Order: sequence, then C-alpha cells, then structure tokens
Amino acid sequence: MSEEHVVTRVSGAEHIAWMRLNRPEKKNCLSNKMMDKMIVDIKAITENTDIKVLVLSAAGDSFCSGLDLFDLREANTKEHRFGRSEGTREITQLLRKMPQITIASVQGWCLGGGIALLNACDLAIGAEDAKIGMPEVLRGSYGEVATPTLFHTKIPLKQAFYISLTGRNLSGVEAARIGLLSKAVPTADLEASVDALAREIASRHRVTLTHAKIAGYTEVDLSFADAMAADELIGHRQRFYMNPLNDVEKYLGSQKGGGSVTYKKPDAQ
Repeated sequence: MSEEHVVTRVSGAEHIAWMRLNRPEKKNCLSNKMMDKMIVDIKAITENTDIKVLVLSAAGDSFCSGLDLFDLREANTKEHRFGRSEGTREITQLLRKMPQITIASVQGWCLGGGIALLNACDLAIGAEDAKIGMPEVLRGSYGEVATPTLFHTKIPLKQAFYISLTGRNLSGVEAARIGLLSKAVPTADLEASVDALAREIASRHRVTLTHAKIAGYTEVDLSFADAMAADELIGHRQRFYMNPLNDVEKYLGSQKGGGSVTYKKPDAQ
C-alpha cells in the first residue's frame, strides 16, 4: 500500500480526478499533513480546465472518521485567533467554490470532519450500511466546521439537530431518505455506481456544469425574485462562454420515445 495518506489521480482524457483518503488503519481520520496535501491537490485540480469532475473517496472500510484528535489536541495548545486558517474549513470552502462537480463516495464510518467533507461535495453516493454522524457532542464539542455544513444542507431542522445533539449515527439508507446523501446503494455496488455517475457527468459540457453549480449555490438562499434575477445574469454569463442551442435537432432526436441521458453535446469534449 502507498505510504501517501492522500492519493490523487488526474485523467485529462477522462475529464475526471480521483482523490482517495489512504489511511485505512486509522479509519481515514484527517491528520494535518493529509489536509495540507488535500488543499494543494484541490487547488491544482481547480485550475485544470481538462477536469470536470472530482471524486472524493477513501480506502478501506470507512470514508473518514473525522479529524485526528491527537493533532487537534496539539493545535488546541496554541492561541486561536478568529478567522484563522484551518484545514477542514479551507477544504470545505475549496470544494464548494471549485468549478468542477464534486462527488463523495461514502462507505463505513463518516463522522465529524468526514461529514464536513461529505456536505462540501455537490453529490454524494453512500453505502446502505454507512454510519454517518457527529460524535463531537459526546466529548464536549458541538462539531466545528461540520455544523455549518450540516445545517446548510437544508435537511429538516429537527433532523440536523438530531444528528448534532445526540451523537447517534444514521445509516446510508436513512441519510439518503432525509437528503444528506444523493443516493444509497449496496456496499458492493458503491464504487461502480460512483464511477458510472462520474463518467456520465464528465461527458457534459464543462461550462454547463460550472454554471449549474454557480446557479444552485447562488440562488438557494435568495428570495424567489432575487433568485430569478440572479438566474438571468448567470444565464447571460454562460452564453458568453458557449452556445447551449447549437445542436437542438440532434438533441430532440435523441429524446424520441421518452427521456434519455445518452445524448452528448458535440462540443462537450
């Protein structure tokens, strides 16, 4: 097994980057060195215009059991200042802001800082028997970073408080039911399901994907009137970069007989 605790692979030909947490013996808990590597790699992927999708996964039987508490305890011996740079805060914001579509592949334990990573991704496929929760309350914390990402998922408030206040875990099936996961699948099917989704999304136009992400995150917290106005501006911005109507005839032909996702825009590559 590689000694690298974060293994990143980039394929310009496939338009996909894969970032795998690789500390299975520690349930992929996040050390400071791991988070530093993630930040460097995410920034590099962000600037790579060949990449449309980033898949965040993990080796072993767990996605991420949170921050390395020994590293965290060491950090807490130093003076903390408001607005300080901190690994999970920076990673979650980088994932949210990058133009690529991000997909979390979640198996086993997904706790605390792992939930922050899950919630920072645009899409998330989880194993049905995953164990997703926030145990911070048990040791005397409220779950920094994980908390704002959890409540910004827009899941029902009482569900979010149940997760943050009890320390109990949800299964992948339960997490999908309330909207914390996009979809739950049998554990044996997780890797193939994520790979198929990543390849499907990577077949779409890069500009379309980016603007769909901009629109979603910009409009979600606006009033309806402001969301409609912002949407018009975002649509104008998209048309500056590409023509969404240059292959209408072939698209309509692909949809005869019912909806289909097999159509590929000619300039998507």
